[in-house]
Amino acid sequence: MATGWGSLLQEEQQLEELARQAVDRALAEGVLLRTSQEPRSSDVVSYAPFTLFPSLVPSALLEQAYAVQMDFNMLVDAVSQNAAFLEQTLSSTIKRDNFTAHLFDIHKQVLKEGIAQTVFLGLNRSDYMFQRNADGSPALKQIEINTISASFGGLASRTPAVHRHVLNVLNKTKEAAKILSNNPSKGLALGITRAWELYGSANALVLLIAQEKERNIFDQRAIENELLARNIHVIRRRFEDVSEKGSLDQDRRLFMDGQEVAVVYFRDGYMPSQYSPQNWEARLLLERSCAVKCPDIATQLAGTKKVQQELSRMGVLEMLLPGQPETVARLRATFAGLYSLDMGEEGDQAIAEAIVAPSQFVLKPQREGGGNNLYGEEMVQALERLKDSEERASYILMEKIKPEPFGNCLLRPGSPVQVVQCISELGIFGVYVRQGKTLVMNKHVGHLLRTKAIEHADGGVAAGVAVLDNPYPV
Repeated sequence: MATGWGSLLQEEQQLEELARQAVDRALAEGVLLRTSQEPRSSDVVSYAPFTLFPSLVPSALLEQAYAVQMDFNMLVDAVSQNAAFLEQTLSSTIKRDNFTAHLFDIHKQVLKEGIAQTVFLGLNRSDYMFQRNADGSPALKQIEINTISASFGGLASRTPAVHRHVLNVLNKTKEAAKILSNNPSKGLALGITRAWELYGSANALVLLIAQEKERNIFDQRAIENELLARNIHVIRRRFEDVSEKGSLDQDRRLFMDGQEVAVVYFRDGYMPSQYSPQNWEARLLLERSCAVKCPDIATQLAGTKKVQQELSRMGVLEMLLPGQPETVARLRATFAGLYSLDMGEEGDQAIAEAIVAPSQFVLKPQREGGGNNLYGEEMVQALERLKDSEERASYILMEKIKPEPFGNCLLRPGSPVQVVQCISELGIFGVYVRQGKTLVMNKHVGHLLRTKAIEHADGGVAAGVAVLDNPYPV
């Protein structure tokens, strides 16, 4: 979109000295990860990878992304409440995708028994890239919406200080002042707090479902600390602990180690590898309870790629958000091209087009966590293998977004300081709380900018590809 810090990127010695100062500041601010060697321990930690300079983002697109977030919150909530739409949309996918099928089975069991939960909490993050329209104007295009374990709200709250420091070292005080303050962890904690209050039991806890090997613990602790400051206590447990020590009483209240749980906040449970048969049992127990789940199973299903593709069909947004044409228009303006691969003429045509012009498309399975998408020759091979099989219905095809590369330095432990060509992805955090049918909170609470070298097609910070960044509005 714009070149940015061109002249500053020329001075090799200056960059190395700046990088040293930036890393020290990042460590001082708590922009931290556990190491891959010791993911269970905080005895030795490192800085989370980040860019040396903030990356330029058109102000108009940043404003557009913020403005549409409350619409996306409403949309996710509407999808999660529409059991018929979810069933119809996912019917072909669950035949071929075991993970989505497992989630859907729990969803059906809970509906059959009757949903005990009365308060619903969404902490989501909608991710975008920027590209140019044919007329040269910049455009915001949605990549996906994350409805479970949307991460880096904690660390994103701590990176603005690092980039301000870098610019201040360079005597660029006016530029440093343009870096936006950002505190998603506070906003995410506000959502959990509201849900906890509405649950209505002063001694009940928040249960954070965590992974045993959790490198990104400091990101999660930021939210825990915000809750503790409001006198709301958080316990961290694994699915295995829930299956051993979790229980429901006759009113389906959830107890963990004998203590009542008001809110269950998932930072695990979004990938097939995170579930054993025991873990699936634990997930079902949690879903059957009247505790507020973030997300409940229907909201997790609302974040699948197949639902995203279905939402782009003409008339679907209008059906889900009746009488809201302005909302629908704002949402649709961010959609990239999305195509079904279900068996039949429509799917056949999408596959044929992608095989002929692979640079125009991305193949996406129903997965979260980054590093799952297929591009180029790899995508063509997969489509050739899938085209006559019903397994293809477990994927969607998406128009490939083509952002303009720019130069920046990606600072990673153990890597040399060098200027590389990069692209960025902007995420906006959204929070909503619903009690019964009434939306009692709906807001955007901050942003996350992640930047990666252009040779890496796919993957986020946790996957080791992207690094943390800040938008520099232009």
